Amino acid sequence: MKKLILAAFALTTAVSVFAQGTIVFNNRIGGSTINQTSHIWGPGSGANSTLSLIGLGSNDSPTGTTAYATKGMKLIGDGGAGVVATGNGALIMGYKTTFSQLLGLVGKDLGEASLLPLNGVTTFRTGTSLGDVAALNSTMNGQPTSPDAAWATIEMVAWDNSSGLYSTWTLAQPAWKLGLIAAGVSGAFNVANIGGSQNGTPVLTSGGAVVPGLSFNLYYIPVPEPSMFALAGLGAAALMIFRRRK
Repeated sequence: MKKLILAAFALTTAVSVFAQGTIVFNNRIGGSTINQTSHIWGPGSGANSTLSLIGLGSNDSPTGTTAYATKGMKLIGDGGAGVVATGNGALIMGYKTTFSQLLGLVGKDLGEASLLPLNGVTTFRTGTSLGDVAALNSTMNGQPTSPDAAWATIEMVAWDNSSGLYSTWTLAQPAWKLGLIAAGVSGAFNVANIGGSQNGTPVLTSGGAVVPGLSFNLYYIPVPEPSMFALAGLGAAALMIFRRRK
């Protein structure tokens, strides 16, 4: 009886581990039905460091008109493995220290706030593939209906992990919102026929169509300085406390 219980537990564990929907995580896609090359860029220079751009650029395939380079942005990995500071105030993000991950949830046209991190964090490529992630298969953890699902809403995120403190998007997102690191998001899109026992593992296309949002840049979220009224209020409160103590 004990052996049967252990065997059943092992089988249940195996099913829970392996029964997950899969997606090919790659923004450089080549095949007989679709060819798409997208790129991820670092922050812009000067005032453009807080600028967010999403869309196909002139070096993408198919080509687009989003002007990353003219804003002082450099492709991820253009300066080497780690972060490099430039003379114009921009940062070139390293291919080893910039991380990327997919977020997703079973269903079509879902809100970004509902998306969950997929298993599989990757870095970037070098040489002629600057701005492209090192491809891997991502799995939809904790989503039992994901294998062979008709649709999933997906988003790509990327962030600076040169500090070594933010190994996942769960850790990086709060730091980004506090203005501590640069990060960026693609915006949500739909992927059809999620991988499972019947479907092969799909690439990042929207039901076979190009996803323009797979090209985007990292940027800093500006942290607002305290207003004069807020500072005056703090000063008044401190003065009252000081008087009471006297």
